[in-house]
Amino acid sequence: MFVPKAPNPLLAALLTLLASAFVAGTTLLAKMLGTDVLGPALNPLQISQGRFIFAFLAFGLAALVMRLHFTQIAWKTHTLRVAFGWGGVTLMFAAAAFIPLSDATAISFLNPVIGMLLAIPLLGERVGPVRLSAAAIALIGAMILLRPTPEAFQPAALLAVGAALSLGFEVIVIKRLTGREGPLQILLINNVIGVGIASAAAAWVWIAPTPQQWMALAGIGLLMASAQTCFINAISRADASFVGPFFYATLVFAALYDFLVFGVRPDAVSVIGTLIILCGAGLLMWREGRIRPSAGSPVGKIPTPSD
Repeated sequence: MFVPKAPNPLLAALLTLLASAFVAGTTLLAKMLGTDVLGPALNPLQISQGRFIFAFLAFGLAALVMRLHFTQIAWKTHTLRVAFGWGGVTLMFAAAAFIPLSDATAISFLNPVIGMLLAIPLLGERVGPVRLSAAAIALIGAMILLRPTPEAFQPAALLAVGAALSLGFEVIVIKRLTGREGPLQILLINNVIGVGIASAAAAWVWIAPTPQQWMALAGIGLLMASAQTCFINAISRADASFVGPFFYATLVFAALYDFLVFGVRPDAVSVIGTLIILCGAGLLMWREGRIRPSAGSPVGKIPTPSD
């Protein structure tokens, strides 16, 4: 069983910022693969497959080097979690190809709000006025980013909403794994299952990637593996309520990458919608920190790199 590390808030903050940069990097590479920047556009299902394959290779090598000792594995729970995580990642990669990275990232950050709302019927949790208000604020921000007018509506933004829904369900399933297995075992098993699910789906749309696309696919997997490793080490050294605000730097990195590579500048609607979502998610995180001062409960937690 995982043994908590000694508290180190500064290191936790730096690791979370690093994880944020890595996560934003995966969406940037996914956007490049989903367009014609590196060759014929790849289907999001194939991009997701590459993410799982190369992340599995990274964690498999780490397990060999560290001589990982396996404890009892909850295969059904892992499989359900990976199914939702794979769905969320795939939809996120699809959204990144069509809308600004900052918009797609901000909408996907609804997942802790959705997880909190799903906990009401699925886990029987009671939700007070503060948490309901946080959910309402975040949802208003998402509606702004969707631009629900005939002239400005972005249908592709619904892919990011689907990603948030799928990752919200994953939050619920995570609760069953909390404290039962070590982090490296969880990451390795999740990526083993993810390779199977993603490969079965990608078989229908697979095309031979160019050398540049192979490198980008490997980059996505390695960046996601690095992000997960950084984040797990961060939350082992500080409370989720402390780490949370630093992870929202993903939005800053996503906007920066989008501008540097594609020349996309966030407009006023994107900035306003993103800030409102951050206010709602921040209020929820603050409330959860007061209720659960440690990182023990995943319901209503901050968004994390998907497994």
